[in-house]
Amino acid sequence: MSTIATLHIGEKGIILEECLDKIPLKLLEMGCLPGAEVELLQIAPLKDPIYICVNGSHLAIRKETAQEILISKI
Repeated sequence: MSTIATLHIGEKGIILEECLDKIPLKLLEMGCLPGAEVELLQIAPLKDPIYICVNGSHLAIRKETAQEILISKI
């Protein structure tokens, strides 16, 4: 299984249903829902946080959180 943290810059994936209970409520409210397409935009110089695009919204999330969100790569 892949996670958001395993993406390379420019790669995309679809968030899987299996990780719904591990996604923080704040991210769910911002659109990080199962079935949503996510793209890795940028990685901070110290590798944390990472910047993603979900449903047209740009978000910065901790790498620790990104490792919990399962995806299937496109």
